[in-house]
Parts: sequence; structure tokens; C-alpha cells
Amino acid sequence: MPRQPAVSLTQEERTTLEAFVHRGSANARTITRARLLLKSAEGWSTAQLAEAFDVCEATVTNVRGRFARGGVEAVLHDKVQQHRRSALSGLQTAHLIAVACSPAPDGHDHWTVRLLADKAVELGFVETISLDTIHRLLKKMNSSPGGTNTGGCPLSEGNL
Repeated sequence: MPRQPAVSLTQEERTTLEAFVHRGSANARTITRARLLLKSAEGWSTAQLAEAFDVCEATVTNVRGRFARGGVEAVLHDKVQQHRRSALSGLQTAHLIAVACSPAPDGHDHWTVRLLADKAVELGFVETISLDTIHRLLKKMNSSPGGTNTGGCPLSEGNL
């Protein structure tokens, strides 16, 4: 007795997938997903698909699951990932840059990342902040706490 296909496609879905594959304008991973779905509808087993397309069996299972949950569109188009929340708001970033542009505290010749973090907490901009967050912000602003140009403020006589 022949095995039942793991996936059942309508004629419209099959046409869409075939056109997608033949167009060839998508990335290889997405085209492979479409081909997996087409062959799965023809009755290929998970092991056969994995071997033929040089993917692991989990990939075949995941493609079938995506199809079951969201149809052809879920297989052909990845979900857009949500942006992570920034650790600092725009106002907090501005305050931190202003502090980095200000003269260094007594006993120090320049601002360090640790000093900036402590100052941000002391001034109440944030409750806690990672040194890495400050480092990334300064790097993004093309700023260096120990350098002559902090990037966030113009180079002037006082900064030389």
C-alpha cells in the first residue's frame, strides 16, 4: 500500500511553489524549503527528503510544521524579527554623551567606561547599566572616553 503524502497541496499552492522555485530569485534556503514541500506532497519520506536535499530530518519536519501552521506563505517568507528594546532612551543617551563630553572627575585625566556607568547611576539616568552598553554607545557615537575627541562634542581648546 502506498504511503499517504505527509503534505497535501492544492493545485494553486503547487503552482505557487513551482513558480517560486523556477523563478529562482529567492535565497537558496527558501527555495530548498519550497522544493521540500513539493516533494513531500508527492509522498517522499522524511529520510528521503533529508538525504536528497542534504538537510537534516529536523529541517524537513520544521518545513512541514510551518506549512501546517501558516500555509505556503509561512514556508516562503520568514517572520520579521522584533527589534530589541534599547537599554537607553534617547534622552538617557544624550545625558550620557553630555557627561562624556564634560571634564573628567578630579583625580582622573579622562572618563573611563566604569566612571561613566557610575556617574549615570549617581545622576539617576538609570538604576543600573552594563559597561558593555556604555561601550557600544560610545563606539556607535565614534567616541572614546580616553581620547582627545569624544565624538559627541566638538573638538575645542578645552578638549585638546
